[in-house]
Amino acid sequence: MKFHTTIAILIAAAVFCCMPALCAERYAGGIPEITAYISGTNQFYPGEDATITVFLQNIATNKTKTLDQATLPDDDISTTAKLVTAGLSAGNAPVVIKTDPLSLGDIRSSGRATAQFSAKITNGATLGEYLLPLSVQYQYLDNNIRDQETSATIQYNYAKVNKTIPLTIKIKPEVHIEVINVTTSDLTVGSEGYVNLTIKNIGNDNGRKASVTLIRNGNSAVIPTDTNVFIGNFPKDGVVSCLYKVSVTTDAQPQTYPVDVAVTYTNAEGDVVTSATETVGIPVSAKLNFTITSPPAEIEQGKTSVITVEYQNLGSITANDAEARLTTVDPFTSSDTMAFLGDIPPGGKATVSYKISAASGADPSAYSLDTEVRYRDSLDTSQTSDVFKVPVNIIAQSKSGSSLSTYAILSVILVILICAGYYVHVMRKKQ
Repeated sequence: MKFHTTIAILIAAAVFCCMPALCAERYAGGIPEITAYISGTNQFYPGEDATITVFLQNIATNKTKTLDQATLPDDDISTTAKLVTAGLSAGNAPVVIKTDPLSLGDIRSSGRATAQFSAKITNGATLGEYLLPLSVQYQYLDNNIRDQETSATIQYNYAKVNKTIPLTIKIKPEVHIEVINVTTSDLTVGSEGYVNLTIKNIGNDNGRKASVTLIRNGNSAVIPTDTNVFIGNFPKDGVVSCLYKVSVTTDAQPQTYPVDVAVTYTNAEGDVVTSATETVGIPVSAKLNFTITSPPAEIEQGKTSVITVEYQNLGSITANDAEARLTTVDPFTSSDTMAFLGDIPPGGKATVSYKISAASGADPSAYSLDTEVRYRDSLDTSQTSDVFKVPVNIIAQSKSGSSLSTYAILSVILVILICAGYYVHVMRKKQ
């Protein structure tokens, strides 16, 4: 019995000695090493809306050893960069970064991730190279577990990493424009006119075979009719003047409206490129308006009279070859409703006459007749003003005038009778 007991104890001891000690092996692995670079172009123009694509790569070498009884999950080995975030900032570069920091998840050994950042290169960016700081944060499994007790259970310890990786971008030379003067000629609501722009190349490139383009800005009331002016060579600090024909919508208001200007040219590398747009304001005057400055005309009931009407130009441009039209309605009639006004400058006046009849049964009162002015603008385009009013008063037929008329008739009859009587008297004497 003692022999069997002794054998059993020895076998148990042998089995115990042969069992591997849990976690007896220590794993020896590297740590994550994140690098980054810009994918695609890193060269941009001033004023450009850019997308900066960044590749982040984990270049760590995976040396992790498997523990005897407890193995680490693949995602939690020491070379995995966990919970990676990346944020791009402008630093001292002439760039506005529009994208907030991005969460990229885990990047395993030899793995990589892509981050895209929206940016705006400032209009005044100067030629040169600039560094954009890329801030990267992540954590990894700390491989120093020597202090842990030998066990099937492993206590994970994570270390946090914050690092900044500089990324290089280049600002390329370009033609950059500045509109230094804007003049217009007789540009009013609903009309056509000219816009003259004086443009300077304030960029750092010499444009060849350049054309300056005038572009409608959104739903602006100013619409370019002529859109392109070829200017040839446009060197740095060069100044050119460009004349464009534009139209103004009829629903516009007297105010300043935007238009966009850009230059398309051939750069030093032989590429045809277009500069950043420059937005400028185009002043628009009110539609040409007229008013009546003469006092109300008077017409007697049942009579025909010639009335005098004075028109004044309230606008800011000259009304060329102006003609006025009068519209008569009951109780007025006329076959003389058109009158030539000639050229009326801003603030100028012109006087015309109309022959108007008033019905005999018309009520003595104040009336108004519609009138409008047709004229030609500076581009010889026919324009018509809005309808406005001519005041006319109908007055009662004069009684004194009626009595005088009757008296005149009776006087004529009396003269005729006297003459007839005298003639008869003379003839009788002769007999």
